[in-house]
Amino acid sequence: MAMPGEEIVARIKVGLPDAVVTLTDLAGDDNHWAAHVVSASFVGKPRVAQHKLVYAAIGADMGGALHALQLTTAVPT
Repeated sequence: MAMPGEEIVARIKVGLPDAVVTLTDLAGDDNHWAAHVVSASFVGKPRVAQHKLVYAAIGADMGGALHALQLTTAVPT
Protein backbone atom coordinates (compact mmCIF):
# COMPACT_ATOMS: atom_id res chain seq x y z
CA MET A 1 0.00 0.00 0.00
CA ALA A 2 1.36 3.40 -0.99
CA MET A 3 1.62 6.47 1.24
CA PRO A 4 -0.19 9.58 0.00
CA GLY A 5 1.85 12.75 -0.30
CA GLU A 6 -0.33 14.61 2.19
CA GLU A 7 0.56 12.06 4.86
CA ILE A 8 4.28 12.33 4.14
CA VAL A 9 4.16 16.12 4.47
CA ALA A 10 2.02 15.91 7.62
CA ARG A 11 4.43 13.49 9.31
CA ILE A 12 7.45 15.60 8.44
CA LYS A 13 5.73 18.70 9.82
CA VAL A 14 4.87 16.91 13.08
CA GLY A 15 8.53 15.96 13.55
CA LEU A 16 9.90 19.25 12.20
CA PRO A 17 7.19 21.88 12.79
CA ASP A 18 9.02 24.68 10.95
CA ALA A 19 9.71 22.54 7.88
CA VAL A 20 8.90 23.75 4.40
CA VAL A 21 8.33 20.62 2.33
CA THR A 22 8.20 20.41 -1.45
CA LEU A 23 7.05 16.97 -2.56
CA THR A 24 7.07 15.50 -6.07
CA ASP A 25 5.51 12.18 -7.10
CA LEU A 26 8.22 10.75 -9.33
CA ALA A 27 6.22 7.90 -10.87
CA GLY A 28 2.59 8.94 -10.43
CA ASP A 29 2.00 5.97 -8.12
CA ASP A 30 2.10 7.52 -4.59
CA ASN A 31 5.04 5.20 -3.97
CA HIS A 32 8.14 6.97 -5.35
CA TRP A 33 8.62 10.47 -4.00
CA ALA A 34 11.16 13.28 -4.05
CA ALA A 35 11.11 15.60 -1.05
CA HIS A 36 12.98 18.84 -0.51
CA VAL A 37 12.82 19.77 3.18
CA VAL A 38 14.00 23.10 4.60
CA SER A 39 14.20 23.42 8.39
CA ALA A 40 16.12 25.40 11.00
CA SER A 41 16.47 22.08 12.85
CA PHE A 42 19.17 21.18 10.31
CA VAL A 43 21.49 24.07 11.24
CA GLY A 44 24.92 22.77 12.21
CA LYS A 45 24.04 19.15 11.44
CA PRO A 46 25.72 17.08 8.73
CA ARG A 47 23.58 15.91 5.82
CA VAL A 48 23.24 12.36 7.22
CA ALA A 49 21.90 13.70 10.51
CA GLN A 50 19.45 15.95 8.63
CA HIS A 51 18.14 12.97 6.67
CA LYS A 52 17.81 10.90 9.85
CA LEU A 53 15.59 13.62 11.33
CA VAL A 54 13.28 13.40 8.31
CA TYR A 55 13.24 9.58 8.37
CA ALA A 56 12.45 9.61 12.10
CA ALA A 57 9.54 11.98 11.44
CA ILE A 58 8.13 9.62 8.80
CA GLY A 59 8.55 6.69 11.17
CA ALA A 60 8.43 2.94 10.66
CA ASP A 61 6.60 3.24 7.31
CA MET A 62 9.85 4.37 5.66
CA GLY A 63 10.83 1.48 3.41
CA GLY A 64 7.39 -0.09 3.81
CA ALA A 65 4.30 1.94 2.88
CA LEU A 66 6.71 4.60 1.65
CA HIS A 67 8.82 2.58 -0.73
CA ALA A 68 11.19 5.22 -2.09
CA LEU A 69 12.07 8.76 -1.05
CA GLN A 70 14.63 10.86 -2.88
CA LEU A 71 15.52 13.36 -0.16
CA THR A 72 17.28 16.71 -0.20
CA THR A 73 17.54 18.91 2.86
CA ALA A 74 18.56 22.50 3.44
CA VAL A 75 18.67 25.19 6.11
CA PRO A 76 16.61 28.37 5.69
CA THR A 77 18.36 31.24 3.94
